[in-house]
This record gives sequence, structure tokens and C-alpha cells, in this order.
Amino acid sequence: MPPKNKKTVSESLTVMTNIVLPNETNSLRNLFGGELLAKMDRCAAISAARHCARRVVTASVNHVSFDHPIPEGGIVVLESKVSRAFSTSMEIYVDVWLDDPIKQTKIHTNNGIYTFVAVDEYNNPVPIPEATPETELEIERWNAALRRKELSLILGGRMKAKDSVELKKLFSAE
Repeated sequence: MPPKNKKTVSESLTVMTNIVLPNETNSLRNLFGGELLAKMDRCAAISAARHCARRVVTASVNHVSFDHPIPEGGIVVLESKVSRAFSTSMEIYVDVWLDDPIKQTKIHTNNGIYTFVAVDEYNNPVPIPEATPETELEIERWNAALRRKELSLILGGRMKAKDSVELKKLFSAE
């Protein structure tokens, strides 16, 4: 059965929960940044595969913030969704939470933005479905994804700044 032409952003939701083990920590007994990046990449990869029903590969890690340490023994919850799909690539937004079931609190510790490309069995890029945002946050992230893509293309030399559409809107006087 061929993939649908359009999917909602929420159809790609992936939630992963882990406990931070001693061998995953640094000398301060907090989760190593590299360990967290790997967990985020895996979570994002599942969201990307759910969206396009294809094999996917990480194309780039566009942004990661480390806002709050995650201690040994802490429960880490990662939530990822496609924020926007382009022709063969998609941006995945990952939010990370420190969950304390005893205190019944959740602290947002990190976020990251990954880009994945859908590929066939020969690793050639293949078309993917559009992503339709539904909530306010999904719409905000969907709109911002195009600006980030244009900026990435400009910085990578694959687009001239004068050809930007979305970035011009940010800087032009109305």
C-alpha cells in the first residue's frame, strides 16, 4: 500500500522513556550530552519513519539546547514529531523532559531540531507526504521550519539570500 500524500504532524509522535544509568553519566553524575544526542536522534528517526513509511537517514542536527542537567537515576522522556516535510526531507523537533514521578513534576530540559531524508534501498532520496500541523505549537514550528531551511540553504551556498522568501519577511519593513 503506497504512503498517503498528507499526514498530520501528530501521526509522527514518538515518546521514549529511559532512566539515566551510571555508565551514561559524566564526572558530575549527569547524563553525557552525547548520550542525550543519540537518544534524541533515535527518537527523531522513529518519527521520521512513521511520517513517510520509508527508511530514513539523519541529514543534520540543526540545533540542540542543553538547558538543564539530567542526573543519574533521572527519568528522561523524549517526545518528537515531524515539524515540516519538504520534498524528500523532513524536520523533526525533539523535546526532552526530566520526569519525577515521586514529586509528580516534569521539567523541560532540552530540545533539538533534526533533519532526516527518506531513502530507497539504494540510498537515493524519495518523495514523502506533506505534514499538516493542527495545534498552535505545531503551526508555529511548521512556519519556522521553512525559515530554518532557507537559512540553511543560504549558509550552505545552495541559495542566494536575495532569493529567500520567508527570511525576507522577517527583515523587511511593512
